[in-house]
Amino acid sequence: MTTVRNFSALALSVAAACVAGSVNAQDAGTRVGEASDWQVFEGSDPKACWAVTAPKKSENTRDGREVTVRRGDTLLFVTYQPAGNVAGEVSFTGGYPFAKGSTATLEIDGATFELFTEGEYAWPATPAEDRKIVTAMKRGADAVVTARSTRGTQTKDTFSLIGATAMIENAEKRCGS
Repeated sequence: MTTVRNFSALALSVAAACVAGSVNAQDAGTRVGEASDWQVFEGSDPKACWAVTAPKKSENTRDGREVTVRRGDTLLFVTYQPAGNVAGEVSFTGGYPFAKGSTATLEIDGATFELFTEGEYAWPATPAEDRKIVTAMKRGADAVVTARSTRGTQTKDTFSLIGATAMIENAEKRCGS
């Protein structure tokens, strides 16, 4: 069962474009903080803040062999949006459409979490699961997301968690409820 959470895929795609530099920051949000491998952006209408990072390493395989693929922005987010009661929502965009009915796996220092997919985005099922993941992110060194595309490509993206605590707390301070 796919679960769509409060923060819309449209808002995430605008945020991704902003981080990637493909739109003006004023159109999607303004970068308001940076620590090591993480950044914080703040947007308005509705007010939202998101801590975000890109992978340090990406591996793509098909039938057990490494393959070269074209992917869009690959990002890991923690989002706060007061008007939508979104507080620390974790999400991932893999830069491709996920296989229908598939899930993504997020691993942080041995703890494993399931993310439900829809289109190019993945989220935990509940806010309680978000809180567990954010706690793990603040304590961990790396986050690894494994997922499968509609073309059958297995992806494995490794994100550094250096700077995550500072930037998640920055986003929460700016936009927490």
